Amino acid sequence: MKLTSKARDNFEHKIQIDKEWDNADLIIEYLKILEVEYVFGVPGGAIEPLYNALARNESKGGPKVIVARHEAGAAFMAEGYTRETGKLGVCCATTGPGATNLLTGVASAYADNVPMMVITAQTPLPKFGRNALQESSCTAIDTVGIFRHCTRYNTLVSHTEQLNAKLISAIMAANRTPAGPVHISIPSDILRQKASNNTELKTGRLMQEFVLTDNAAVDKLTDMLSNSWRVALFLGRGCGRAIDAIMEFAELTRAPILTGPAGKRWINGFHPLYRGVYGFAGHQSAQETMMDETIDLVIAVGTQISELGTGGWQAHLLNEKLVHIDSTVEHFSRSPMAQHHVCGDIKSIFQQLNKNIRQGMKWGRSWDAVDPVKQNYLDQSASLVGEHGYQIRQENPEACYSDAVPLKPQRVATEFAKNIPFGFRLHLDAGNAWAWFTHYYHRASAYGHYHIAMGFGSMGWAVGASIGNCLGSKQPAVCVTGDGSYLMAGQEITVALQHQLPVIYVVLNDSALGMVKHGQRLGGAEEIGFELPPISFAQMAEAMGIEGIEVRTPEDLVNIDWERLGNKPGPTMIDLYVDANEVPPMGQRVKGLAQESATPGG
Repeated sequence: MKLTSKARDNFEHKIQIDKEWDNADLIIEYLKILEVEYVFGVPGGAIEPLYNALARNESKGGPKVIVARHEAGAAFMAEGYTRETGKLGVCCATTGPGATNLLTGVASAYADNVPMMVITAQTPLPKFGRNALQESSCTAIDTVGIFRHCTRYNTLVSHTEQLNAKLISAIMAANRTPAGPVHISIPSDILRQKASNNTELKTGRLMQEFVLTDNAAVDKLTDMLSNSWRVALFLGRGCGRAIDAIMEFAELTRAPILTGPAGKRWINGFHPLYRGVYGFAGHQSAQETMMDETIDLVIAVGTQISELGTGGWQAHLLNEKLVHIDSTVEHFSRSPMAQHHVCGDIKSIFQQLNKNIRQGMKWGRSWDAVDPVKQNYLDQSASLVGEHGYQIRQENPEACYSDAVPLKPQRVATEFAKNIPFGFRLHLDAGNAWAWFTHYYHRASAYGHYHIAMGFGSMGWAVGASIGNCLGSKQPAVCVTGDGSYLMAGQEITVALQHQLPVIYVVLNDSALGMVKHGQRLGGAEEIGFELPPISFAQMAEAMGIEGIEVRTPEDLVNIDWERLGNKPGPTMIDLYVDANEVPPMGQRVKGLAQESATPGG
């Protein structure tokens, strides 16, 4: 989480308790100092004191309330806000089912290391253990216990005197490495009690990042580079702050660049060193780069080494050639076979490497050469290598320009890449949209405006996250989702309507749970449970007072007026009919599922 200029100015700010404050007011004071602009949630009886405090403080610079239609949507919105702004996303819910409804969104943020504060209420303390309505204490449906395994800090506040210390611990834990959501559960009577008068804190300390870099490991990597002829880079989602230094390294060493599906958000898709996505829905050019025997080191950066990001943990990546650079120690547990690990601030690590490389170049050292011992191999593999490496190669590229009706999804992703304005934020929902856009959506823009959440794979994530992102960025957002995901979470479009947000929803309409359908067919499974009824999502939107647009032909597709839709004070629904029989590039995922179901010796 980045420290904004205002937070730096408040570095020595001390919270002084107002005698009129209750504990809910104290929570809001923390959020004000941290520059949190919104609290996402759904009101209810036990959480009412927090909403009262929000109402009292909104005119004094406090956060604005954004009421979601479902608590999971509120958590997705908070996550989208954090991804865009770097500020702490905050969501809240009442006791019982309100808290449990949050769970999927909180787990999604945990899987992707997104900082977030989760505040849930409890019934009043005297009602604990008495089977009160929606009770979620340790003797009922224990929500603190439920959140234990998907939060970085998780606690119940049982006394007023605990609140300040636990707020401090929660905020610091959310920002600590590894980052993630934190959960505080507070009984409604504690929220109403007067704030403790012994609260005093230098609040800037809450936002400090504590990152130590292993300089000895950096020096060892420099030595390894000096003994290498060719290196390749594999970039994950965590490269954002360091991407300029990483690209400088790539250009100094002429290293081919591969990304995971989430890491592609930082890369110019037409950079001459970029070889495409390795992993789920990836490119043959990336696969061939990873298999190139002339490459001495593969440097994986800012990646969790996940199943989808590595094509099912393929041995072409996870072997003795691997060097893993990350700011999160726990990620190294997934690369024990690596030749070397370097932990620390990724930007600082690459700045030091670049300095060392430039020094070596003064003495005539160069990279992107070939060890003479390996020259024979390179001669035999010349068909794979261009002037400086491989080019991105797509499956079925002719479909990108097809005029067929129903529309080819390849054509949709290609046209979106050409026509969506660079400032718009794109969000991809779980399902076939992952595959089509990972493989076919390439842009020269590398501003991190491409968002995908593959850690937990929650359907409906993009529907809410695009709203939180739009609120944070003050820029138009595009949500590409499937009809199955939208039917799960599409009611959140009315939040964009209520707050007049230019969120453009695109439903890939094929009357099916597409990833389920094609996964069953590709894997030879029984075909069951994927059918959806024909639905006009444009008409659904119109019934809510939202502009609905049907896109059925290539002419409809190229005529989408993105600028107009982005300048509207409100959302748009694009009901986009795609070829239901077009097979997405998800073969590696199907192979992974087949391996999971295989019996020993089978």
